[in-house]
Order: sequence, then structure tokens, then C-alpha cells
Amino acid sequence: MTTPRTGAAFGAAAALLLALASPLAADGSGDPTPASVSDGEYSDKAGNPTFKIEPDGTVDWYTSVGYIRYAANCLQCHGPDGLGSSFAPSLVDALKALDYDAFRDTVVNGKQNVSVSQDLVMPAFGTNPNVMCYLDAIFIYLRARSDGALGRGQPQKNAPRPAGYSAQENACMG
Repeated sequence: MTTPRTGAAFGAAAALLLALASPLAADGSGDPTPASVSDGEYSDKAGNPTFKIEPDGTVDWYTSVGYIRYAANCLQCHGPDGLGSSFAPSLVDALKALDYDAFRDTVVNGKQNVSVSQDLVMPAFGTNPNVMCYLDAIFIYLRARSDGALGRGQPQKNAPRPAGYSAQENACMG
């Protein structure tokens, strides 16, 4: 017989075991642990863009910019904090299975999924510099959200802008 007290203890033990099994939740791109950094942008061991969040909650520059660019370009359909809406699915959930290459392909080329019960269409953003110049940053932000490393809302502590970021941004935006 399980009592409320032993049931709660079992639940807490199970949660602890899950937390110890991996540093963060799995995502479609694999382990998000940063393995390298170039001009303030972190990459995992497979070379995919990833986030870095310090113990005090400070996020890397790209995670911070990703939040801002997500809010400007994606929130209208995919909802606040990537949680989905009646127009488009949760990207927090989608990135648990979707890797960076599939994410990039969907954003660049769009996606159409028509069935008897639904008609889902994601427009192609491959020629939109407001999305494409920030694609890595948007992915990084959503990856941090999907992995449970970043909570809802705008990150309050941000690492400083990398030295060459403004020149790179200006060159991309034209």
C-alpha cells in the first residue's frame, strides 16, 4: 500500500534519478554542452549552435539575441516563449526531436502539412534577412528553452556583445 508520504518520496526519488541521468533534457541535436566558442557563439561537440548559461543565470549573447529575434519574427504564430498557439506548434516540444539541420531547412524552405483534420503551412523565410541573419540565435534560444535550461520570459542577465558581432550583423543585413 502506498501512503501519501511514501508516494511523495518515490516521486522525489524518481525526479532526482531523471535529473542525474543527463545534465539537461535531450534534444534533437544531441548533448547541448558547449564544446567550442567562436566570436561569442558556442557550439556543441557536433558543431551545432548551442547556449551557455552561467550559474548566476547570465546567458550568452546569442541566447539573448535569439529571444529578441524570436519575439519579433516567430512569436506571432508559435506563441510566447516557443510554447505554441492555435496557429502553430510548440517549438519547445519540436526541438526535443528536431535537429539543427531540420530546423534550418524548415525555416529556409517552409513546410506544408495538409491533412483531413488540419492545414498547417509555415512560410519560407530563406530570403528574409530579419530571420536568416539571426537563425543561429533563434535556434540557440529555442534549444535552451527546449532543454529546460532557460525559463519563460526575457533573460535578465546577458553576456556582453562579442567584439565582431555588430560588423557581422551589418554585413548580413546589407
